[in-house]
Amino acid sequence: MIAFKVEARNTKTGEKIRSEVQADSEQSAAKLIKAQGLVPVSIKAQTGDSNPFERFKNRIASKDKVLFSRQLSTLINAGLPLVQSLRNVQGQTQNKSLQIVIGRIISDVEAGSSFSASLSRYPKVFNEVFVSLVAAGEVSGTLDKALVRIADQQEKDAEIMSKIRGAMVYPVVVIAVMTAVVGFMVITVMPQVEQIYKDLPGANLPVITKILLAVSHFARDFWWIVIIAIILIIFFSNRWAHSIGGKRFFDRFKMRAPLIGPLFMKVYMARITRTGTTLVGSGVPLLQMLQIV
Repeated sequence: MIAFKVEARNTKTGEKIRSEVQADSEQSAAKLIKAQGLVPVSIKAQTGDSNPFERFKNRIASKDKVLFSRQLSTLINAGLPLVQSLRNVQGQTQNKSLQIVIGRIISDVEAGSSFSASLSRYPKVFNEVFVSLVAAGEVSGTLDKALVRIADQQEKDAEIMSKIRGAMVYPVVVIAVMTAVVGFMVITVMPQVEQIYKDLPGANLPVITKILLAVSHFARDFWWIVIIAIILIIFFSNRWAHSIGGKRFFDRFKMRAPLIGPLFMKVYMARITRTGTTLVGSGVPLLQMLQIV
């Protein structure tokens, strides 16, 4: 069951009423409101967005979608109708956000939409590969097998990403330690070196040393400007990295960079071939498979 925030109007008095309703879907919540002699104005599922920790907790991870695919495949293979299978999976799902999405899919399917069309309304949850495999399974009558292929595909992708993250831990730690050491040298060690040279009569410091001392003075005296500059650089770099030009730049860098370039190329080729094999094996035409991949 999902909790819905409901705004309704009393047809007799015109009074606006706000309440909470427990139902399987928005359509079921609307029926409950109408049964009380009220006209629903708005029905919104409670997703815990007011609490950022709750939102992170209830995000739909790959393992949730894998479990959804396998459970739904098992139920359909056992001969249960699609809507009943979806209701059973919804009841077994612990993730509240996924429960809400499944409830909306149930409403769409009951209204006459195909399962794949209902999934395509939630691209942030079900990507194009997921939707295409389901559509191919619906046409061929092998939806249960298509869902198993989807689960296998997602598990393999998650395994590869886990290995990549594990391989990147060591260089990230090394870079972080080097940055901390440089910061410590600039803020703590350089002023002591400057004091030593000041005590020496007629000491003429090299240009590079003078530049380092100037950086050290600036970092110590205007540390708040340094912090603000770092935050702004990270913010705007992140914004640019998500733009079309930024994505193109970083994708080219990842494929051409020394050491990590060959790794990323192998990962991309493995994902292309595996995803293509899964799509073709499910009956997706070759040209459509290439477009999806």
